[in-house]
Amino acid sequence: MVDPFEKALRKVAGADTLSPADRYQEFFVEVQMKRIFEDSKTFADCAPKRYPEQILDAYRSQRSRPDFDLAAFVHEHFSVFEFEPREFVADPDNTLEEHIDRLWPVLTRSPTEHPPRSSLLPLPYEYVVPGGRFTEMYYWDSYFTMLGLDESGQCELMQAMADNFAYLIDTYGHVPNGNRSYYLSRSQPPVFALMTDLFEEHGIRRASDYLPQLRKEHAFWMDGSEVLRPGESHRRCVCMADGVLLNRYWDDRDTPRDESYWEDVETAARSGRPPHHVYLDLRAGAESGWDFSSRWLDDPSDLSTIRTTRLLPVDLNAFLYKLEQQIARLSEIKGDHESAAHFRERADRRREGIDRYLWNEEVGAYFDYDWQRDVRRENLTAATVVPLFVHLATAEQAAKVERIVRERLLAPGGLSTTEVSGSGEQWDRPNGWAPLQWMGIRGLQHYGHHDLAIEIEKRWLMIVSDLFERESKLVEKYVLRPTAEHAGGGEYPLQDGFGWTNGVTRKLLQEDPKHEAHRCRAGRCRTED
Repeated sequence: MVDPFEKALRKVAGADTLSPADRYQEFFVEVQMKRIFEDSKTFADCAPKRYPEQILDAYRSQRSRPDFDLAAFVHEHFSVFEFEPREFVADPDNTLEEHIDRLWPVLTRSPTEHPPRSSLLPLPYEYVVPGGRFTEMYYWDSYFTMLGLDESGQCELMQAMADNFAYLIDTYGHVPNGNRSYYLSRSQPPVFALMTDLFEEHGIRRASDYLPQLRKEHAFWMDGSEVLRPGESHRRCVCMADGVLLNRYWDDRDTPRDESYWEDVETAARSGRPPHHVYLDLRAGAESGWDFSSRWLDDPSDLSTIRTTRLLPVDLNAFLYKLEQQIARLSEIKGDHESAAHFRERADRRREGIDRYLWNEEVGAYFDYDWQRDVRRENLTAATVVPLFVHLATAEQAAKVERIVRERLLAPGGLSTTEVSGSGEQWDRPNGWAPLQWMGIRGLQHYGHHDLAIEIEKRWLMIVSDLFERESKLVEKYVLRPTAEHAGGGEYPLQDGFGWTNGVTRKLLQEDPKHEAHRCRAGRCRTED
């Protein structure tokens, strides 16, 4: 019997690492711009029924015919990508925990389900997808999903996902945004170091087993940093005037995203800037995971003013601090004292840079920094809690963050994403997101601010359970108001599923066994019990 890992290694040599836009060229552009599918991601994910070269040749030979029907041609040569449906009906007798436990098999995918010649990149082991339109494994989503897998006793699945991420780093040099060819030019918030802690904590793998992959990931994020002079930048690295190295989000391409092609062209057309500048900033915003938010915009109400690559984000630099600390710790365990000292020094320098550029002592919070304008931003976001989450802040800084979060970011349903409402972007008020709740709760707990942590937890579980009782589902994001509402904003409709909501909610339910959310049932309000 051939090991699944060996099967994947055989397949990756034939995996199509060209994005659909590169593969299908002007044909791809016409399909997207004529909106054959309402959602641009649909065509990017389609599985070809023939070799792509044959389809492109057929298109070029037929497109000039008077009776050429583009939509018919697409449906003749492509299958809309769908995993085999898994029957799932919410059980009105299930608790919220039981409902989540039953969802994991529905969201789990197998390497054997990868269609040939599509944009889906093969993986050696099973993995969990978010749900809805997201039919692939996503990088930072998966960390928060794993929190719930552990509580559900899905240790083998967690181990499989751990090895999938190591495989991606070994194969491509980094973890792509998701396992799609069109995601290869960017990553997502670097949380593999956090994953390795989780694996070790629950006896799945020793964190030190992944030291080579952690070092490769660090090299990816720091590529080109060794030759930068003050004031220069390269890819994801920026060298400040005083020589401090900090990081930004980036993408190696400056074209419209395959999965949002029409939308990006429309955004760039409104901007008055060179289109390739807008495309690069949109792509970098997608790497941040906060796609999209007023956080990245000059004008909070206009996506075309996006400037992601000009900003040094709080959360990214905090995650890289954690990565450097983790490499130092594991190098020490392995007996490589020289590397341990080197990475401890790098982490210390990064913390100094974060304090210098991203910490606002007067306000008492962390903010992103505009390195091109040489000014700290003033728009408060939930990213201010991430330095607490990775143990970077001092006790005094944490106390100030606790105060400003309580005063300005606490909403009836949990931790607000930003203070901006009405932007039309999904990573803004009134929406709340599971990963931000988790990092806020854990970060505050790390520094002894348990009252606010518990308050965020109680409010989040209440809003999740309220919608669950009304509609028998968990969703991607929530409106943080007292009663259940469907969240809006962004490029696509609200998605059901949903991986990271399931994971964080399952973990919080375990930690708060007395919360009223334990009493709720699918589609059945507590008042009816």
